[in-house]
Amino acid sequence: MKFNLDFENNNTLKNVVKIVEKDVELNALWKCSNITAIDRMGFSDHGPIHMKIVASNAMKLFRFIRRSGVLSSIEKDYKMTKKDAEVVVFLASVMHDIGMSVHRTNHQEYSIPLAIEILNRILSNFYSNEKLYIIRSEILHAIMAHHHKYKPLTIEAGCVRVADALDMEEGRARIPFNLGKVDIHSTSALAIEKVDIKRGKTRPIVIKITMSNSSGIFQIDKLLREKLNNSGIEKYIKVIAQTKPNEKRILDKVSLEL
Repeated sequence: MKFNLDFENNNTLKNVVKIVEKDVELNALWKCSNITAIDRMGFSDHGPIHMKIVASNAMKLFRFIRRSGVLSSIEKDYKMTKKDAEVVVFLASVMHDIGMSVHRTNHQEYSIPLAIEILNRILSNFYSNEKLYIIRSEILHAIMAHHHKYKPLTIEAGCVRVADALDMEEGRARIPFNLGKVDIHSTSALAIEKVDIKRGKTRPIVIKITMSNSSGIFQIDKLLREKLNNSGIEKYIKVIAQTKPNEKRILDKVSLEL
């Protein structure tokens, strides 16, 4: 699988991405996670496409925040570099859901032991001794904290958490819903037409969400608000959601028989 990222002269990130794209274990775990989510449980995509979208969104969020003058947590706490922070953001983004290969319930916790060996294998090409373990710890924290039960304690983790929620365009809702089932989850998921992450004026980031139908507000209020709240980066983000002038009809009628 290929990732479309702007490396911005970060050669370490560029080479990490090359390794990830060819890693047999990671690619297998993405496939298994999707089998669990879609085929076995009837939920939304948690496989390779989701990983690409989250990695791209998380990097945009991180870079906009960083360009506003805010240091990443790994820079502030460990005197490491912005380039190291980008490695953390990317690897956490592509590994946050690999625990779905075991089960959806508590998948963030299953992701941790699965990620450790893979991270050792990848990071040892670029880091040694203490630096390797620091970066690995930061990645594992971001993986765990993408779930709403846990509070992100770093800028990097907050970016991964919010990026996960932003994968909601055209039916790609992060809120689980049974495929083919008509309910607020499925109808609101179909209403999200476009998600744009832009540089803001009053805050570093503005997220513009275009809805074809006002039912999409459920996705924003139920999921994005939950992930953004207490993410640690909420003060840097403004969300604007708007419905197109001519709302698209999603349903003609619903028949209920109990």
